[in-house]
Amino acid sequence: MRRLFGSVRSRATLGATLVVVVALVMTGTAVLQALRSNLTAEAGTEAERKARSVASELAARTPYEELSGLDGEAGPVQIVDEDGNLVKAAAGLRWINGTATDEVTPRPSPSPSPSVSVAPSPSTREDDDDDDDGEDGEDEDEEDEDEADETEGAGDSDKAEESQDADDDAPSLAPGETSRQATYGSGAATIGDDTADYRFAAVDVRTHERGLLTVYAGAPLAAEHSAVRTALTVMLIGFPLLAALVAGMTWVLTGRALRPVAAIREEMAAITASEDLTRRVPEPATHDEVARLARTTNETLAALETSVERQRSFVADASHELRSPIASLRTQLEVAAAHPELLDLDGAVQDTVRLQHLAADLLLLARLDAGERPVEGRVDLAALAREEAAGRTGVTVDAETAEVAGSRGQLGRVLGNLLDNGRRHARETVSVTVRREGDWAVLGVADDGDGVPEADRERIFQRFVRLDDARSRDDGGAGLGLAIARDVAARHGGTLTAGAAPAGGALFELRLPLA
Repeated sequence: MRRLFGSVRSRATLGATLVVVVALVMTGTAVLQALRSNLTAEAGTEAERKARSVASELAARTPYEELSGLDGEAGPVQIVDEDGNLVKAAAGLRWINGTATDEVTPRPSPSPSPSVSVAPSPSTREDDDDDDDGEDGEDEDEEDEDEADETEGAGDSDKAEESQDADDDAPSLAPGETSRQATYGSGAATIGDDTADYRFAAVDVRTHERGLLTVYAGAPLAAEHSAVRTALTVMLIGFPLLAALVAGMTWVLTGRALRPVAAIREEMAAITASEDLTRRVPEPATHDEVARLARTTNETLAALETSVERQRSFVADASHELRSPIASLRTQLEVAAAHPELLDLDGAVQDTVRLQHLAADLLLLARLDAGERPVEGRVDLAALAREEAAGRTGVTVDAETAEVAGSRGQLGRVLGNLLDNGRRHARETVSVTVRREGDWAVLGVADDGDGVPEADRERIFQRFVRLDDARSRDDGGAGLGLAIARDVAARHGGTLTAGAAPAGGALFELRLPLA
């Protein structure tokens, strides 16, 4: 598993595919939920419309036998009284659940019927007067029956009100009024031989004779189920194909993007194997991160090549410089061993001191090349100039106070090297000045010698470089003093340059930021 997903290409493809799959699953789930919710709501609206239609007829005192929507073609319909008893159901309803009752056979219930007039018996007709009396009696009987009906109606109304007061959940509806809010539920029903899922709506209605009734009507959910199944099928087929397409495109695009990286890696491996620092990695023609990586890599290789070449040259020059005093010292010791009377003790001491100074210079350059940072401190260049000039003949100092941050020892080494170089080439005097220029402290060392040719004013700061080829090594030194001085100046955030002095000699200016 680690080897399978060990490359950036594999991990990028896997990550992109997982993100797309998660997004598709979440989106598909939301779409299915929204689709199911909308279609269920539409079915509920249709069921409520059917229930209100039946409830409106009941409110208008329509007999059960004349109610529309109970033929079974419009779906399952139940009429339930406030006691939960089924009083009427749609024709052909064989089974139902999801409503207040699962009964499908109505219980007997009184139903209003039209008034029927009873014809008088012929035997009662004796004469016209008797007829009139009979008619008067019938009128009286009809009035008595009307009063009894009104009394019974009032009693039924009182019972309905008592039932309403007893049931806290029953809505406060007046006779002939239907509830404004409908309740919904889901279930199933069998009409004839067909069983299906339905969305039921319940609407309450208070009738004049029958009290509080609840009408349950259902609308089929077949369209909702069909739409959800179709959408789910499309998603189950389309989502894997889309995920595979995303994975393939990510794999191809990532491979093309990482192709230059593979070329860079191969070239770096070849450079490492051949140890040829002159080679460079290929740079893509694009302007993206990979191209910048290639350019940075080539810059690093160039800096590494320069560093290695500089190190090789330094080792060669150091070996050459060390060979001369060591050979001279060895010769003198061999002669002294064979002829003690010929021992040049002063020459041996000078060669030893020169060798010691050279070793110290080489050690300091090695530390500077290793990136050694100077010890932080505050150094007064004016005081340092007076201290270094003390004991040196022909050196004048004109300095104002200027404090800088850095190592007193290393800055003293810079000033000492500059004074030694100026005294070596001056005719009579060397002048030291310290002044302020804005945020910089400027230390100048000038002599009255022949000066430095303009073409050589940068070359003299290279290591082991001497401009006076005719001079002896004892007089000219090893050629490391100015190189050390410039490296120390750079480590302190400053610069060291060579120019022409007003008196015609050389002028070296050290610029350091003020503390």
